[in-house]
Amino acid sequence: MKVKLDIDPDIVAMMAAEVAAGERAVSAAIREAGTRLKTAWRLQITGAGLGTRLANSIRSQNFPKSGESLDATALVWSKAPVIVGAHDTGPLIRSKDGFWLAIPLPAAGKSLRGGSITPGEWERRRGLRLRFVYRRTGPSLLVAEGRLNTKGQAVVSRSKIGRGNVTAPIFLLVPQVKLPKRLDLARDADRALDSVPGLIVANWAEDRLR
Repeated sequence: MKVKLDIDPDIVAMMAAEVAAGERAVSAAIREAGTRLKTAWRLQITGAGLGTRLANSIRSQNFPKSGESLDATALVWSKAPVIVGAHDTGPLIRSKDGFWLAIPLPAAGKSLRGGSITPGEWERRRGLRLRFVYRRTGPSLLVAEGRLNTKGQAVVSRSKIGRGNVTAPIFLLVPQVKLPKRLDLARDADRALDSVPGLIVANWAEDRLR
């Protein structure tokens, strides 16, 4: 027995239209979910007091970059993954050499390279030697003998008789620091993922009404 099947051209066109509508719906849903996640992460970062610069490190990219696809995806990431990741996980930070972590105090000033200044850079720039002060209670210190300028930073004293000289604490020394967890990126990622099915349905329905 032979069976001959003829496919109605109208059915073929209808199936093709449905596939195209599905591609548009999926692509639009993924784009929207990716944008929502990027916005949510940026708001988390600024809300945690970490600044707009770090928040703007959150970027997103849609694939394919042009056109629609049932396999559309969105990638959301940070251009400063180490910093963002640290605030997301709240790690325990120890010195690389197993000794002390030097935490700069206001009298230390800032690094010329941006960020926190190190004891070595501080000594080279200020022309002063740091002195270790052990404390039985509380963090130990690195201090310097000099004067405080108008910015409250320790500098070399120009007085020959030591007028205005102070012993200024420059760095706190601690064995380790527990960075507080200030972000919950997984929470927003899960919300964005959960929203995708509903967004696909909504965009597909909207496409039919056009």
